[in-house]
Amino acid sequence: MNLHPDRLAAQLARPLAPLWVLHGNEPLLVLEAADAIRAAARQQGFHEREILVVAPGFRWDALTLAAGNLSLFGAQKLIDLRIPSGKPGRDGGDALQHYARALPHGTVTLITLPALDWQTRKSTWFSALAETGHTLELNAPERERLPEWIGGRLAAQGQSAEPEALVFIAEHVEGNLLAAHQEIRKLGLLHGQGRLTLAQVEDAVLNVARYDIDTLRQAVLEGDPARCVRLIEGLAGEGAAPPLVLWALANEIRTLATLKNGQHAGQPLPALFKAERVFDERRKQALGRALARLSSSRLRSALMHAARVDRMLKGLAPGEVWDELTLLALRLARR
Repeated sequence: MNLHPDRLAAQLARPLAPLWVLHGNEPLLVLEAADAIRAAARQQGFHEREILVVAPGFRWDALTLAAGNLSLFGAQKLIDLRIPSGKPGRDGGDALQHYARALPHGTVTLITLPALDWQTRKSTWFSALAETGHTLELNAPERERLPEWIGGRLAAQGQSAEPEALVFIAEHVEGNLLAAHQEIRKLGLLHGQGRLTLAQVEDAVLNVARYDIDTLRQAVLEGDPARCVRLIEGLAGEGAAPPLVLWALANEIRTLATLKNGQHAGQPLPALFKAERVFDERRKQALGRALARLSSSRLRSALMHAARVDRMLKGLAPGEVWDELTLLALRLARR
């Protein structure tokens, strides 16, 4: 059964289900959920705990042995199975299916995984686990929901903040949820309970954001010029390779141009998305909004601009590459 993360606390107040599966792209949230399950297990009498980490050479009969090796004193047991790669392999998949069909008595099993691709989600072993136990997907909040998430964390420690302060924190911790957690805890230590002002937040919060190329692509599609500039400055400061940044921007331009040409030819957008192998709903929506904003002539100009930046990278044309990458992103992002 898929369980929403917001319902975890209520579920843990009941007798524990025998199987829990955690996965997602945010290690902090996965760790917090796992800690909460482990704490609930201790409170409910599962005092023994055995940790199994799936690494090269791992023998899957260790899982069966752990389940059968109960204490002589009859203590209940927590089996903590961690699969860092998210790929148990054929033997592991068979072992997990067999395990899910016959969960051992007197044990709670906690399985933690990283973010899973769509193929893994459809695998028989993951389906068997999902049908038998409680499955939680724990992903980082989307950029637009990050101030709300920060506000919730502040409320949990008896604090609140002005909307501008929440946005300020979000801009300085974007892409680094662990750092966000640390900055929020620091605000709690510095100021105690109550309402925080923007000035207090500006004095306390460090710029610990992490910048990646996929985030830049998203900002371009969403038409957020200020964020594009901030991201490119961050990528340049972190030593990102300009050819990779150019490749990402040029790839988005080509995708948009192909979709635009298909629209002009009368093809439906869902069919065009399928042909371009765009399956993620959030990306479909962002591309759709960008198509409504960008004309064919603007996309052609952007392609020519990308070609000029490519010549600069190869030393065939003069110019400052990072400045031109910024201008290229703004050409696509401005409304």
